[in-house]
Amino acid sequence: MSSTPEQETGRRPQAGPAAPTTGAPAAAVNGRPVVRSAEGAVWPGSPEPLGASFGVGAHGIAGTNFALWAGGAEAVEVCLFDEPDDTTEAAAGGQRETRYFLGELTHEIWHGFLPGVLPGQRYGFRVHGRWDPWTGARWNPAKLLLDPCARAVDGDFGHPPGRSGPLPPELYGHVRDWPQQHVADTVRDERDSAPYVPKGVVVAPDGVPAGAHRPGTAWADTVIYELHVRGFTMRHPGVPPELRGTYAGLAHPAALDHLVRLGVTAVELLPVHQFAHEDHLLRRGLRNYWGYNSIGYFAPHAAYAATGTRGQQVGEFKRMVRALHAAGIEVILDVVYNHTAEGGELGPTLSLRGVDNRRYYRLQDDPRRYADYTGCGNTLHVVQPNALRLITDSLRYWVTEMGVDGFRFDLAAALARAMRAVDGPDMLSPFLAVIAQDPVLRRVKLIAEPWDVGSGGYQVGHFPPLWTEWNDRYRDAVRDFWRGALPDVRDLGYRLSGSSDLYAWGGRRPYASVNFVTAHDGFTLRDLVSYERKHNEANGEGNRDGSDDNRSWNCGAEGPTDDTGVLALRRRQVRNLLTTLLLSTGVPMLVAGDEMGRTQGGNNNAYCQDNETGWVDWSLLADPGWRALADLASRLLALRRAHPVLRSRAFYSGRPRSSDGLRDLAWFTARGTEMTESDWYAPAATLGMYLSGGDIPQRGPDGTPVTDDSFLVVLHAGDEPIRFTLPGPPWAEAYELLVDTAREEQENAPGARRPAGAPTTVEARSVAVWKVLPGRVTGDGTEGRARPPA
Repeated sequence: MSSTPEQETGRRPQAGPAAPTTGAPAAAVNGRPVVRSAEGAVWPGSPEPLGASFGVGAHGIAGTNFALWAGGAEAVEVCLFDEPDDTTEAAAGGQRETRYFLGELTHEIWHGFLPGVLPGQRYGFRVHGRWDPWTGARWNPAKLLLDPCARAVDGDFGHPPGRSGPLPPELYGHVRDWPQQHVADTVRDERDSAPYVPKGVVVAPDGVPAGAHRPGTAWADTVIYELHVRGFTMRHPGVPPELRGTYAGLAHPAALDHLVRLGVTAVELLPVHQFAHEDHLLRRGLRNYWGYNSIGYFAPHAAYAATGTRGQQVGEFKRMVRALHAAGIEVILDVVYNHTAEGGELGPTLSLRGVDNRRYYRLQDDPRRYADYTGCGNTLHVVQPNALRLITDSLRYWVTEMGVDGFRFDLAAALARAMRAVDGPDMLSPFLAVIAQDPVLRRVKLIAEPWDVGSGGYQVGHFPPLWTEWNDRYRDAVRDFWRGALPDVRDLGYRLSGSSDLYAWGGRRPYASVNFVTAHDGFTLRDLVSYERKHNEANGEGNRDGSDDNRSWNCGAEGPTDDTGVLALRRRQVRNLLTTLLLSTGVPMLVAGDEMGRTQGGNNNAYCQDNETGWVDWSLLADPGWRALADLASRLLALRRAHPVLRSRAFYSGRPRSSDGLRDLAWFTARGTEMTESDWYAPAATLGMYLSGGDIPQRGPDGTPVTDDSFLVVLHAGDEPIRFTLPGPPWAEAYELLVDTAREEQENAPGARRPAGAPTTVEARSVAVWKVLPGRVTGDGTEGRARPPA
């Protein structure tokens, strides 16, 4: 028999009108039909796993087990929602609710098995407990809560379909519009929120492993392509209109063909966990586009599903993963475990706040207030075992059930903060320790955004082995070099060769650095060379949002221009930045559309631009200039893929690997001489990087040395052409030009050959990539027999 809250706790929960007692007759709450369950309708069930699990119970009867961690709660109800039986009920609210108390409490987990509850059933929780914001207690059973472990979600927070506007006040646990706003968060709101809350959906396991045929790409061979599931295909002419902007659209052959032709090995998807739209955006008629506002860590975002939202989104996501894997492309998720969509104390009560505010969120010394190390109003308290379990269970689910290959952790430093968050991130924190020993998670790709907004939050180079990091020092150095803002080339040398100053410790490798010039956050590659100031007016925040530190150069005109000289220079600068990125040691990351000149019109914070500003413009490929850029990106990635010297698995030593060998890495001035100590500190706009294929610092699986061609990469950021002397013997006998960014078209490049020691012209603001030839070239440019120089 199901017990009552009084029997479980010895006191009656503080229930508003939305919390009927078990066994009461049918009634309506706020004009909406509510059915009160009969005694004994809930079987004991199991505390494992958390969430809603369909299966077979006693006597072979199918049903669903519900389990919710709510350690400080006094009672928990699971609420089932069905379509109305008649037009009268439909007019009264459109959803019929049936409530059941979960009478079993095991290790702080409330649980029960409901026979006859089948896949597709929509549900939520109501959690009873004290309302005492002064101590951080914010339980309110009038508020329907989304299951933190729901595998699928149906609906959005806010108004029913067809209506728009700000979040309704019923979604707030406190009286949002209380006259005295300084204490509004302390006044409990008794109105029922159920009509405005999306519902969890019971999902049946399909038994089909999404990750059965993973590509398993080694880190050193990985090329990441950051994309938005919706934005990537919304304007793609080859994807059927009904599939655009969906998981199925990304799995369509037209989308996959571009990724394969380009040569990337992994897609990094902007957040696909179920997320919510912020009230301040809804009030301006906007929506959260990027998705960094998670509320359901197990559910694929329902709005990206073409097949339905009653659990169909799970299968569609898994089919997308299988299609990408079949194309040889891994799937990395950008995950936001540092905060949730509930915001600070004035935010809505959607899920975790109503489950147990004090055990899920970091609070200040004044427990009414939230400790905010994310800039989003709250910070998950990952040191707490329940919060840590929520995250790690979610991660394992996405690997084992959904088939993904890795994760990029947004504001990862916030997850590594110590018990006293003010003490800063701790690289021995529970979160990092659990990941390091987990037999599933330690084997997938782990990428940290190694900072947060709190004191001591900048942790680039400090995450432990197993972790790869977004390297913003690479971004800044490369941007500064090509805009002529570096005082010398010392920092550039480190960034081009794997950032050994940051990562050559603890057995870490060059692929600990994810190299990027642009990301979703900031200017696109084209905008980086077209704007010196952000233009975010469309976001409705008075152009105050977004970074002012763009390190960009507009090449002589701000934004759109008809000046052919400026336009030609911009395209060359894009080629320079792209070539630098794809030939640097480390893991390169491209942003979707950068390879074809995508622009956001100077908006460097398009988080709320779910429109043509934020979507990839595929029509750019019809422009011969931007088509040539995409071809260059593909050509560079093919070159990288074919030559291990361009994707080294170990840091260069700058010394010979054998008694008769060359330095594995050498640096040259425009005079053709090796860089001296004084050269590194002198102002310079030119740098030659020589990678010796005969001296690669790595061995094959059988222990034999890995050998390759040798390359000379010359980067010249000066505004005038320069005469560069190609290094002579023993470095080379001759060279062949493979890439010259001064040329818009590379496919038909003549492949000019030059003898070693000969001067060659490097055009203003350009990159020249030379391959070392085994033979010698005579003065007229023809190849001759290799022999020692006279």
